[in-house]
Amino acid sequence: MTQPPGPGSDPAPGPPAGEPPLGPAAPGESPLIAPHGSWDSPLSAEQVARGTHVTAAHFVDDEIWYSARLPDQDGRTSVQRRRPDGTVGTVLGGRWNVHSLVHEYGGGAWTVHETADGPVLYFVHLDDQRLYRLSPGADGRDSGKPEPLTPPSGGRVRYGDLTITGGTLWAVEETHVEARRVAGAHGEPHDPAAAVSRRLVALTAEGMRPVVEGTHFLAWPRVCPDGTRLAWIGWDHPSMPWDGTRLYTARIADDGSGPRIQGDPLVLAGSDAESVLQPEWASSRRLMFSSDRSGYWNLYAVDPELAEARAGLVPELIEVLTPPRDIGGPLWTLGARWYGFAGPGGALLAESRHGTSQLHWLSPSGEARELETPFDSLVLADVHPAGRHALVIGAGRHMLTGLYVLDLLSGEAEAVRLHAPEAAMDAGYLPEPYEETFADPETGREVHAVVYPPRNPRHRGLQGELPPYLALVHGGPTAQATVGLHPHHAFFTSRGIGVVDVNYGGSSGYGREYRERLRGQWGVVDVADAVTAVRGLVAQGLADPERLLISGGSAGGWTVLSALTSTDVFAAGASYYGVAELSAFVTETHDFESRYIDGLVGPLPQARELYERRAPLNNLQRLATPVIVFQGMRDPIVPPSQAERLRAGLEEAGVPYAYLTFENESHGFQRPASIVESLQAELAFYGRVLGFETPWNHLIRLRGRGR
Repeated sequence: MTQPPGPGSDPAPGPPAGEPPLGPAAPGESPLIAPHGSWDSPLSAEQVARGTHVTAAHFVDDEIWYSARLPDQDGRTSVQRRRPDGTVGTVLGGRWNVHSLVHEYGGGAWTVHETADGPVLYFVHLDDQRLYRLSPGADGRDSGKPEPLTPPSGGRVRYGDLTITGGTLWAVEETHVEARRVAGAHGEPHDPAAAVSRRLVALTAEGMRPVVEGTHFLAWPRVCPDGTRLAWIGWDHPSMPWDGTRLYTARIADDGSGPRIQGDPLVLAGSDAESVLQPEWASSRRLMFSSDRSGYWNLYAVDPELAEARAGLVPELIEVLTPPRDIGGPLWTLGARWYGFAGPGGALLAESRHGTSQLHWLSPSGEARELETPFDSLVLADVHPAGRHALVIGAGRHMLTGLYVLDLLSGEAEAVRLHAPEAAMDAGYLPEPYEETFADPETGREVHAVVYPPRNPRHRGLQGELPPYLALVHGGPTAQATVGLHPHHAFFTSRGIGVVDVNYGGSSGYGREYRERLRGQWGVVDVADAVTAVRGLVAQGLADPERLLISGGSAGGWTVLSALTSTDVFAAGASYYGVAELSAFVTETHDFESRYIDGLVGPLPQARELYERRAPLNNLQRLATPVIVFQGMRDPIVPPSQAERLRAGLEEAGVPYAYLTFENESHGFQRPASIVESLQAELAFYGRVLGFETPWNHLIRLRGRGR
């Protein structure tokens, strides 16, 4: 239960509507004294919402192609190209919207085939989920019209994880039956296999040819350089891809109408208790992949030919990196990558380490060298075949998020498309984040977090006043809070509210053991860790213990509601499209996460009582803390029925609450108007509860007791 990043990843220039631009206090000018939370800030909600968001990027000959979500076009995703002279053109404009809905989260929605006649774009269109092909021409000015490659299905047949090998397009195909859900018996979840099916397919002249079936989920179809073998990842319910997957390989041959499997697939690695990710062929005899068998997603290699010759024996796996490193992450979107090959036998590796990212160069001899980069966090998008440059979507403590081309020799990064212009706002209003580890005073258990203290050069708090602090709990719950310049956080810190971004037990980036702390303990460990973080700030004399706040989306919304109904630590909370109960949720959510709760809480029907006991909806009698609820009414992941049940329960219990719905939003708000309204309303809600003024108090109507 994560959410796609919204378009407001970084601020756009300009003062808040109706407000003069602010700058640092003039020399000799005293800062204005005002309650924390009420400070004037040049960073408006409109600025946060207007930023673009790069979703993927590829080197295409001497150009850089990337997809960007455009907030001024209701979040439509367009493909653009940057030419060698630095000019940017649109490859795919108009009504076209590049986005896959496989697993609902999508991923791998476009790829490029470089041909003698120029690059050819293959993509998935959001509205109908059909595959299209476009030949934009060498200059991109004669794009023509995209050609559909798959028949209409009303969006029931979807494609993702697109990749080109030897001129053949491979993809994950997902098909939904007419009856979206098939009920299970005896109260267990519906049978997802009866509602959705998936297979690996290859595009031929006759259309899409099915090549691989057999597991309920599949990812990363990869063909070896000589075209004789296919590798892929597969898994089944109730596992999630970070719980247990298997690496498969099989011989393939073309019978004249497209590729087909020869013989039975061979399992090279993985199990129900081992997560295997991103298989890539270094050569036709060397297949590399990430596996967390060591406790971290470390890099391994295997010879499929040798493994086949030793059928019946455990394949010999070579550990590429020692000591192990986390070269991997939770597979929420298809096509994710954490390493890539470049140059004569080299590879670039992206390591996740305690809320930050490091790049390593792996030489042909197997030696790994950490590279100096300006980034604190990054996602690897592509590596140039020549090995000199990489494309990363990165950020730093003092560096705006965006797409950069990184020189691997010098370590210098050039911005290709920032999520906002560099002159977006005065650096004096941006927080100075730092990593912190707190310890539970009773158990000694460590909790990792990133702290963003309040910062505004024109203001300071009242005499003796400690700032309120907002605990952010990410979604997933396997996501990870990273160090970076996050304008969403700065919206609060520049107004005098500190932010602590909590990597509670269950978060990625700290190894499998840390993720497994949440197994069976969702609603317990995550809540305890959020409490440990804010109490740690209080103990350090940094936060006001009476003005602690908590906010989260999706799985983070569950943690917010659980914290408010099981502790008295927080003064108010905000739930964005959060899970409120479990029994109905597991029958109403989508296939990909329909058995997720098996691991987070327990399987049905054995854990039915635990489902009822943990559900915040069933514990509202303990709740006296005001809460604000935000919900997109087109959300297929956490359906609106969850928020509606919560609203009815809050009304019946007489708890003070606010309730805002957004008709045209799904899971993770994309439209600028929605982001603006929700940010302003959240701050105004905190102002109503804590007693400070904001320009948007009129947006909040408190219902229930104390309104």
